[in-house]
Amino acid sequence: MKLLKRKIDEFLVEWKNSTDKMPLVVRGARQIGKTESISAFGRANYHTFININFVLQEGYKSIFADGYEVDTILKNISLLDGSLRFEPGETLIFFDEMQACPACATSLKAFAIDGRYDVICSGSLMGLNYNEIESVSVGYKQDFLMHGMDFEEFLWARGITAETINGLYEKMLRIEPLGVVEMNVMMGHFRDYVITGGMPAVVSSFVENENFSGVLKMQQRLLRDYEEDITKYALGLDKGKIKNVYNHISVFLGKDNKKFQISKIARNARSRDYVGTVEWLADAGIVNVCYGLDNIELPLKAYYNPSNYKIYYGDIGLLIASLEEGAQEDLRVNRNFNTYKGAIFENVVADMLVKQGFDLYFYRNEKSTIEMDFFLRDATSLVPVEVKATNSSTLSLNKLVAPNGSFPNVKYGIKLCAKNIGFNGLFYTFPYFLTFRLKRFLSERGQ
Repeated sequence: MKLLKRKIDEFLVEWKNSTDKMPLVVRGARQIGKTESISAFGRANYHTFININFVLQEGYKSIFADGYEVDTILKNISLLDGSLRFEPGETLIFFDEMQACPACATSLKAFAIDGRYDVICSGSLMGLNYNEIESVSVGYKQDFLMHGMDFEEFLWARGITAETINGLYEKMLRIEPLGVVEMNVMMGHFRDYVITGGMPAVVSSFVENENFSGVLKMQQRLLRDYEEDITKYALGLDKGKIKNVYNHISVFLGKDNKKFQISKIARNARSRDYVGTVEWLADAGIVNVCYGLDNIELPLKAYYNPSNYKIYYGDIGLLIASLEEGAQEDLRVNRNFNTYKGAIFENVVADMLVKQGFDLYFYRNEKSTIEMDFFLRDATSLVPVEVKATNSSTLSLNKLVAPNGSFPNVKYGIKLCAKNIGFNGLFYTFPYFLTFRLKRFLSERGQ
């Protein structure tokens, strides 16, 4: 598989060169490229790179049996592999799949105090008891949350230069429409991204083959792998109920309001019987949860309702793979996004927002006279974001941004659709693919 450029690459170099670095814990859903990126970094930047995988090399779980002093751990590693050498200042020790050996987290304090060797730990969020790790290593580690490939990383894989990407943003910031060729080419890449998603193996296959051959099989295998991992790692919870929630995501996304309702996923299903299931899926990085707001006010976290939510796949390609075969074929062969269109574009926008660090919130009043897909915020105001599958009118958005209206915290809005860049004095219009630059836009708008 071709090694793909990732945003973590630059972060890892900065981490290595920092004067006060701590052991690094890289967290993220499974199969998003953590191991590949860290291994490539280690081989390229250190004289000695030691990679210990606690799943593939179970014998190494015993290296902490005699205590957590650095020299004791290194001695035990050497006993298991006498060929390894440890060069102070030029050695990276990579503890991979740390969820299979939580004891390695206890060693981070010793490595941090010792300071002779750089240490990176990584593990799947699905099996990583992060509360346990946090309790034994607080103050002696640095965290990095890694996601699947975002749209910018996908563009890099397709050969689009940073200069071109920056040019798109400059036009976004100036509210200058894109050229016809720019618009068409970028919409084409965006449609491809919607189909492939951001799993590196899938993207790599698509880029190398220049078609979608084999993509669906890889995505379906990922869906099955996640189901198997639910069975393996969902300790203390009803695994059948977690699977039931997981398998109904696409069902509820197909409904008008897209709200997830526990009472409708099984006969006699009650919310109290499913406590913790949605949170487990979110903590594992499999899904993104978007919570309903009771009031359109700041701060957002003060007004969300934890029992009112929508669930999106954490990777848009997995949503596509979860659909029936006819819909998948229509999307891949004909690029026909009319099938399940609203759910697809909402899910990919949710994914793009999460990868920028946003929490997800929506609003729908009791009479359904105002519905808004997402709410973000800038330094001083709430920002409603409407995702339109068509270029139709935006009644809810118009109500929210109306001058002297009922929502003083809302000063402007954003509409995401298949139209070019524009601003009508009340809300901005951006093509879907520019969602990946919204966070920067909100911070730099008007400067």
